[in-house]
Parts: sequence; C-alpha cells; structure tokens
Amino acid sequence: MGTIEKLGTGIGWRPEIATAVEELPGIDWVEVVAENLCPSHLPDSLLRLRERGVTVVPHGVSLGVGGAERPAADRLAALAERALLLESPLVTEHIAFVRAGGPLTASPGLEAGHLLPVPRTWDALHVLCENVRAAQDALPVPLALENIAALISWPGEELTEGQFLAELVERTGVRLLIDVANLHTNHVNRGEDPAAALDELPVEAIAYVHVAGGVEKDGVWHDTHAHPVTAPVLGVLAQLRDRVDPPGVLLERDDDFPPAAELAGELSAIRETLAAREAVTARGAVTVREAVTAREAVTVREAVTARGAVTVRGAVTVGESATAREAAAVKETVTAGESATARGNAPASTTGPRQRLALAETALLSALVAGTPSPEGFDTRRLGVQSRALAAKRADVVAQVAPELPALLGAGYRTAFLAYATSRPMSGGYRRDALDFAEQLLRAGLPADAAARRRLALWWQERSAPRRPTRAARFARAARTRFGRAYR
Repeated sequence: MGTIEKLGTGIGWRPEIATAVEELPGIDWVEVVAENLCPSHLPDSLLRLRERGVTVVPHGVSLGVGGAERPAADRLAALAERALLLESPLVTEHIAFVRAGGPLTASPGLEAGHLLPVPRTWDALHVLCENVRAAQDALPVPLALENIAALISWPGEELTEGQFLAELVERTGVRLLIDVANLHTNHVNRGEDPAAALDELPVEAIAYVHVAGGVEKDGVWHDTHAHPVTAPVLGVLAQLRDRVDPPGVLLERDDDFPPAAELAGELSAIRETLAAREAVTARGAVTVREAVTAREAVTVREAVTARGAVTVRGAVTVGESATAREAAAVKETVTAGESATARGNAPASTTGPRQRLALAETALLSALVAGTPSPEGFDTRRLGVQSRALAAKRADVVAQVAPELPALLGAGYRTAFLAYATSRPMSGGYRRDALDFAEQLLRAGLPADAAARRRLALWWQERSAPRRPTRAARFARAARTRFGRAYR
C-alpha cells in the first residue's frame, strides 16, 4: 500500500464557489469532480490554487467499479490523464455501480445517473476486486475508493460494510476514502451502526475522509450535499478520529452554496471536532481500535468444503485473528467463485460471479428507471423513494447541462421532464438525455407556444449529431454535383 500522503484540511472545488475557495483560510487541498474537467482548458481558479501549492485530487463519479462490466478503458484513460495533468498524489472513485444491462445480460444498456450500492456478497466482492485491480493497473497514481450512501438495501447480503471493505483492502491493497456522512446516512436508512463499521474497517488504509450535509424527510436521510453538516455527522467523524488520525479531511458541497462565511464555519467545526478528539486521546482515552493492530483485526472465516461454499464464521472481534492457513483457504475458495448464497449453502450455479452480478444489478436498475417489477426481497416502498430520487436528480443535472430547456419551458420544465423520464430510461449520458427530451417534446408538438417551439427546434438541430442522409438525399446531392449548372 505504501505511505499515505498527509493532505490536511480541504474542500470540494466547484465553479460556483471558486472565488470563495481561493479566499478561505487554511485550505491545504481541494477535490474536483474528474468528469467536469476539460484537460485542454483547466479553470483559472484551479491553476492559481496549484501555483500556491494547493494539492488537487480528481474525484471520479462514473467509472462504476462495482458494476458487472469491466471498467471501460476510455474512462480509465481519462482519469489517468487528469491525475497526471494535476500532478495529483492519488485519484478517487466510488464502490458503486452506475450502469447495467448490455452484453452480459443480452439486454439494452441502462444508466442510473447516480451511484447505486453493490450487494455485499462474495460474488460482488470477487467482481469488484477484479475491477479494482484492472483500474490500479491503468492508473499512474494510487486509487482510493469511497463507501457510498444508500436509500435501499440488497436482500441476502453476506457481509457487513466493514467486512466488505476490509476484504477489498486485503485482496487489492486499494486505499479507502471514508465518507462519514454516508455512514450516518446508512445508519438512518439501513439501520447500520457507524461505530461497528469503523471497528471492522482497516483504518490504516484510509487516504482521506469526506464530510457533507444532508436532510431527513419521512424517516429517510437524503445525502444532498446541499445542506449544512449536522451534529450526528460530526459525531461519526469524532468516532473515526478515536480510531485513527486521518491523513486528510474534506468538506463537500455540491448545490445550494452558502456564503463563504458559512463554508468557513463548517470547516472550523470539522477542525474543532478533530482537535477535540485528539485532546481526549492525549489524556489517555485508549480506544478499542488502538489496542488492535491491522493484522490482529483480520476477520475469522471458515472455508467449508461441503459443496464448495464459504460461510462467515464471525464478525471482526477484538484480539481475534485468522491463521495463515485459514486466511489462505478463504481467499482461494472465494477467488474461485464458490461463495455461499444468503439462502444457505447451495452449490454455486453454472454461471460465473460476473454474470450473476450482472443479472442482479440489471434487474434492480430496470425496476428503478424503467418501471419493471421489483426484484424479489427488496422493500418496494424504498425502491419507490430511490426511483423518484434518481428521476429528480436526472432533471436537475439536465437543467444544468442544458439550461436553455428550463428557460424555454419555464415552470413546466420539471413536470414535463419527469413525465418523459418515466418512459425513457437514460442510456447515453446527460447531454444525450437533454437532446432526447427535447426531441420528444417536439414530436408531441410542445411547447404549445409556436415561437418557443421554434427556438427549441433550432436548439435541438444545432446540438444533434449529424444523421446519415437518406438514399434520396444522397442521389439529389450527387445530381447537383454532376449537373450543377442545370440546377442554377
């Protein structure tokens, strides 16, 4: 794994707060969404920050290393390009899937437009590790992966979040980006104890930490990154600080940006939380994690030979460690794909882990974005919440990448887009989505105002990819070329 660089205190750089970020005191580093950067034209603000010695870390959101498909070479090349351009010490991504379908399932490809949780099963772990190794081989700097927030839970999971991450680190050497706001989100939405997850984590693998705000509605926590950081999230940060001094901590804000003074106040609260826990530790408050080394915290597992299944013998326990023989047996068996299912020690099916994961993720994503029946075992009410959240985010991002659309449609934009989204799953990214939405409106004779409709048609024509001319059009063009004078 190597030495993890000390980053300090940072903030997510966004164009809307670029000036504020430059003026905030005590900013050691910034994180930027990798997909939003144009390598040939870096924003002046980022260039000035780099000239001041501020570290810039690219943070990817579309690689989908938790998906069944192997990471796309062009996406990996883009991440590598940005890391080299920014002279970054590492790049980061998410333990999530963002698309499904395609060749592995012989079905149309679907995009979520958001990060979705992978099932914590041995199959998913096997595929994730293969994908992570491929990404590590393609990147010029170390990779760190982030735990994500989730509105839904997979049925029949075989590992806790802490165990899943510990296994991932053990098998790949990847670093971790721990988002304490996401741990709090999963506490509210999935009943998972942040302290238990932190106890099971290999905290020595943490590259840095995210802190962000959210809001609770009807018993569901929405990780919005558009609200102030709450006391419970700072409480999880304090619990993490009990266990390790994180190399870096970063404040995330992606929308509804407050004045610079409020951002500075949130950064101060983060620094005070870290300093308070450090003072407590210095007074002799020894925590459980301090008594357990990385090697001693290995989860004990048992390789079961009956029908080739692996079962988890127990969660990580203080002072409990696996022998080298047990660890080797577990790794060998799981790598072969002979994992236990949540329904018992049934023999593995004839399909491999990658195809089984593809089928499961496709069924879930199809239910969320295409209205197909909910897969067995999921909470249908919570799937509805997730589905509406995906459609709402889709509407918001399309409005950002194509601001002409809400300008033309006015107050009716959101209603029209959500109606479109229920029948048209996203399959080609947000810019393609905007064009498809505009085309559907025009086919329906909308907007009703003729002048607005003409402006929309012109906007669509200017941005649509050229289409192959029809046979008649090609013939007419050839005739004009050959007999040009006769046509004048």
